[in-house]
Amino acid sequence: MSKKINLVSDERLKKYFELTSRALKIIKKKINKKKKKDALVVLDMARRYFDDAKYFKDKGNYVNAFACLNYAHGWIDCGSKTGLFNVKDSELFVVK
Repeated sequence: MSKKINLVSDERLKKYFELTSRALKIIKKKINKKKKKDALVVLDMARRYFDDAKYFKDKGNYVNAFACLNYAHGWIDCGSKTGLFNVKDSELFVVK
């Protein structure tokens, strides 16, 4: 049986901030030019959720910060899976 995790620790939050930050930096440079309009919408949404995560972390609300990071990365994965971003790193993204 796996260990139950019932809190968002500083370490866990730091890990996912770093992961999502790296992914955002990469997709910004890997926009599919043929799908640029849609890619920019997805990138904008991911950035907004990432910024919300920072806001909640600064307020000490780690649960909402973690949730926002998951939404941000969900947008990123949606864009990578649908070909809006030309990425191949399966550790950071859902790839085709």
